[in-house]
Amino acid sequence: MIFKRKCKVTFISHGATINTEENRLFDDETYPALNAAGRFEINRISEWVKNKGLKIDKIYSSPALRTLQSAEILSKVCNKDFEIINDLTSRKSGIWSGLSYDEIEIKYPNMLNEYHTNPENFSPQGGETILNFNKRVNDALSKIIENNLHKRLIIVTHNEIIQSAIASALSIPIKNQFKVYIPTGSATQISYYEDFSSLVYSSYLPI
Repeated sequence: MIFKRKCKVTFISHGATINTEENRLFDDETYPALNAAGRFEINRISEWVKNKGLKIDKIYSSPALRTLQSAEILSKVCNKDFEIINDLTSRKSGIWSGLSYDEIEIKYPNMLNEYHTNPENFSPQGGETILNFNKRVNDALSKIIENNLHKRLIIVTHNEIIQSAIASALSIPIKNQFKVYIPTGSATQISYYEDFSSLVYSSYLPI
């Protein structure tokens, strides 16, 4: 049986920053910037996109500084402008923002236990539940797809947004969503059809 594809999306995870290297949660849209390693990663994946001859109708980017810097590098290498999607921000971490897992474990042990007990409905103070985050991401991606039927897109974004997209495509339970490893500067591709989605590849890093 032949299925008619609605849209093909290649997600590019932004390059490394000081926070990703220290494994910290962060939802600040203005900080941090890409570091030297992050710029290298994005240049490498951008050259791979170009050399692979990946067809691109449009490039979109999340609004954070680190994603915009990544999109600017990709845009320059591929000689194609990009558009900002303001709804594709990272998950709001509230009072956990800026902390590593070890620091959260020391500072908020009861709250961390609550997270492990009820991950779907938990959010740190001032944060966002994963249910609300997933709905926000799904709504934004659905809108992008409906506005780009039968096109091939690149979306430069955060690893957690790519995790959410994969979880939705493959019906992965929320408790397992963050087990999907998305390294910085990697490519993930999903084909969207009328009634289902297909993961083409995930977390690809050029050699």
